[in-house]
Formats: sequence, structure tokens, C-alpha cells
Amino acid sequence: MILLLKLALAPALVVGSSMAGRRWGPPVAGTLVALPIVAGPILLIISLDQGTTFGAHAASAALLGLVSLSLFALILAWACQSMGWWSALLVAWAGTLVADICLSRLAVRPGIGLLLVLASAWTVAKLLPKEPSEPGGDLRAAKWPWWDLPGRAAGVLVVIVTTAASALGPQATGVLAPFPIATSVLTAFVLAQRGPAAAVRVLRGIPHGLLGFAVFCVLVAVLIKPLGARVGFTLATVGTLTVQLIWRRLAGRDNWPRVTGPGRRRRRSVLAAASRRSGPAVEAGSEG
Repeated sequence: MILLLKLALAPALVVGSSMAGRRWGPPVAGTLVALPIVAGPILLIISLDQGTTFGAHAASAALLGLVSLSLFALILAWACQSMGWWSALLVAWAGTLVADICLSRLAVRPGIGLLLVLASAWTVAKLLPKEPSEPGGDLRAAKWPWWDLPGRAAGVLVVIVTTAASALGPQATGVLAPFPIATSVLTAFVLAQRGPAAAVRVLRGIPHGLLGFAVFCVLVAVLIKPLGARVGFTLATVGTLTVQLIWRRLAGRDNWPRVTGPGRRRRRSVLAAASRRSGPAVEAGSEG
């Protein structure tokens, strides 16, 4: 069972979020990859393998890893303005690892960790480069190579295999769990194909996704010991999705797609045709 989770769960989540990013564009892609699509399976696996006490401690420590994740977005957003995608990624990884090493020496309660994540997300959102005047290309129109989705899944497998780092203990394992592998692959591809403007649009989605991620970690840390791993992770997942939906409504829908189905497109085309046929009459009526 645990082997199946390692081989299938996280890759499936990353591929699904990647498909959604292709469908709806960079802001949504950035928000989705900031959700616990990699760290969630890692925390679940170590909780099943090492016990709920270990898992609860790691989930609490993962909140500190989210602070590093927000720093990654900030460093990469500014580095890609003057560097190639590979150089910018190396700089962002180095900064993230330094932050992880420093934060792994701390131990905070879930509530304090949540406040730290919210503060870092708010700060990074303010410090990111301003929205460029040029759109930087449409991610949905990009021609993705055949190896893209398998490549992302393979990158996730590397992270899952490194959960052998549980030998480091729950604190270090938790801090390293949110390391931005999936985010790095997505952003690097967008940067190489569409330039810094589109990459910044992806990275802008990360602070918006951290709220749900942080709620997930808090709920796991609090619930899995009294309720068990399966119930705790189920409730944490439901809580995360609920928080993200509420946040989407409160923050507005500027960075999210409008759902348009065939019926709505068909109605728009009919109305447009009717408008063309009765254009003068409509204009006269509107002036009156």
C-alpha cells in the first residue's frame, strides 16, 4: 500500500495540476502547484510508515517549509528578470535550501507556524515584481513537449524517494517536504518558453495557494494523533479545498478562469449574430 502511494499518488496529483494549468493558464497553475500535491503525499506516507506522532511533528514543521517556499517564489521572480532559466532556478534553490537549513533548527506550534506562513505570503505578494504590461504569452497556447508530464512525475518520484530522509527526524523531514520540485519544473518551462512575464504570473499564484497549504498542515498536525492518519488527512484535504474556495471568492476572480461551456459559447454566438442583423435598430433604441 505504501509503495503504491509512493509510486502513484503524488505523480498523479502533479500531472492533474499540470493539465489544469495548461487549460486555465499561469495564475491558476501557480496556485495549484502551491497546494500540498507533493508534500501532502509525503506527510501521509511518513505518517503511515513512521506513526502519527512522527507525522504530526513533521506536518507542524512543514509550515516552516512553506516560509521557504514563499521565499523561493520571490527569489526566482526577481532572478529571472536578468538570468536564464537555469541560473535563476539554481539561485532560487540555493536560497530555499539555506532557509530550510536555518528553519529546521526551529520548532513552533501549528498556530505560530500558520501565522508565520500568512506573514511570509503577504510580504512576498507585496515584494514580487509588478504585473508586466505585456502578457508574456499564453501558457494555454504553448506547445508542450511529449516528455513534459512524465518528466514532472519523475521529478516528484525523486522527492518521494528522498523521504528516506525521515532518518533525519520529523523536524527536518517536515521542513523539506514542501521543497518546490513541481513548482520549479512548471516555472522553468514557462520561463524558457514564454519569458519572465509569464513566469512571474505563475509565481504570483504561489502566495495565494499557501493559505490552503498551511491550513492542511495545521489540520494534519492537530487531527492525526486523536483521529488517525486516514481520517485526519481526509478532513485536512476537505478543509484545504474549502479554504481555497472561500479565499477565491473573497480575493476576487481576476486570476481565475471563467467557466465557459459549449452552451454558453453557443448562446454568445447566437446573440452576436442577432446583434449584427439588427445593429442599426439596436443602436437607435439604445440612444433613445
